[in-house]
Amino acid sequence: MSEIIASLDIGTRKICVVIGAQSQYDANKLEVLGMGSAASDGVVRGMVVNIDKAAMAVKQALQAAEEDSGININIVNVNVSGKHVTGACHHGSITRDSVEEEITVEDIKKLTGDMYRIVPPLGTEIVHAMPQAYTIDYEIITQDPVGMSGVKLEANFHIITAKTHAIQNIHKCIKKAGVEVDMVIASALAASLAILSDEEKEAGVCLIDFGDSMINLVIFYDAIIRYTATIPLGGHMITSDIQQSCMVMERQADLLKVKFGSVAPDALAAQAVVTIPGLRNRAPKELVISHLNKIIQARVEEIVTFVYEEMIRSGFYDKLVAGMVITGGSANLPGMQSILQQVTGLDTRLGFPDEYLEEGSRKQLRDPSYATAVGLALAGFKTLDYREAYYRAAQSADLNFMKKNIKKSKKSSFSFARMITKTKAFLVDDYDDN
Repeated sequence: MSEIIASLDIGTRKICVVIGAQSQYDANKLEVLGMGSAASDGVVRGMVVNIDKAAMAVKQALQAAEEDSGININIVNVNVSGKHVTGACHHGSITRDSVEEEITVEDIKKLTGDMYRIVPPLGTEIVHAMPQAYTIDYEIITQDPVGMSGVKLEANFHIITAKTHAIQNIHKCIKKAGVEVDMVIASALAASLAILSDEEKEAGVCLIDFGDSMINLVIFYDAIIRYTATIPLGGHMITSDIQQSCMVMERQADLLKVKFGSVAPDALAAQAVVTIPGLRNRAPKELVISHLNKIIQARVEEIVTFVYEEMIRSGFYDKLVAGMVITGGSANLPGMQSILQQVTGLDTRLGFPDEYLEEGSRKQLRDPSYATAVGLALAGFKTLDYREAYYRAAQSADLNFMKKNIKKSKKSSFSFARMITKTKAFLVDDYDDN
């Protein structure tokens, strides 16, 4: 079996663990071996605010996944999210020694590595440094410079940063739960691994991860990540509006949203009535479904307008041939897809994290709310940038070639040594006979 991969999605509502491995039948797909989840505690708007409480919740989810799979987990891929996760553009360059030598994968790694050493805003650190187009000797612009010649190699990078203390809290929390961190990945990028097809990324697509406390947005064009943003609005705002307008408890408001909420056109005309149990010695309340959905629609339209404005701000709105893909827990609200399409004017589909799941995988995971957890597991063998896979393969081929040569060299040395030993033995025997 392939290497075991474990993902840990720390969300505002739930903490989820997925244990899997690369499918032996399809190298691009994930075989799910087990999963576990727990109610999120000590986490506010995607950030760990109480390490002890969050560690207990993480431990519960890990234990559930270990019992489900029969596998003990020591290391996990984890997400980082929150309004503190931001993206910005930076420029980097290196000067090579010779124009005659071809640009190598090592040159690319050096240039990218230098970007991780730039000084980010105070109190933040770099999570991802993703190259856009490269420029060679101020003239040639290309997406893949390996094999070309030139002295000055430059590139524009999309840099994603996060608050240092937020990342430190994640590490502390996971360590208290008894495991270590392998990779830290921004939530939206992890979700993109599970949701988007290669064709969509090449054509131009905007992924909207609509969570409970925030919306993460990531834009791909020409198969490269071009833009990321976090909008500090989410499903909790819809719940809050219902709670205040209908004078109910938070958990009742959430149940109303999940069970009866909709932004589909026909939902606004529904005259059905739902009865809400009253508090102690108080009469139950009655709520017309159409009134509930008008409350929801008003907030959803406002949120979608913010999403639309962010897409315009990115500068890539006119290049999104594949339109939008919406995922995340709040994407399950009926009619969400159509209202996004109506406001933005772009084709929209609901993103389920089953694009890269092996056939027969659990139905529970084929829900938008599990996109990040599945993507974090896929990150064990999939790359965010198609060029990374190519570079890794090239380096692996070079390494295998070197290993073969070393083996041959060792074999030759061994044969030569054995020949010398035999010659010595022959000389000794010949001397003894004389």
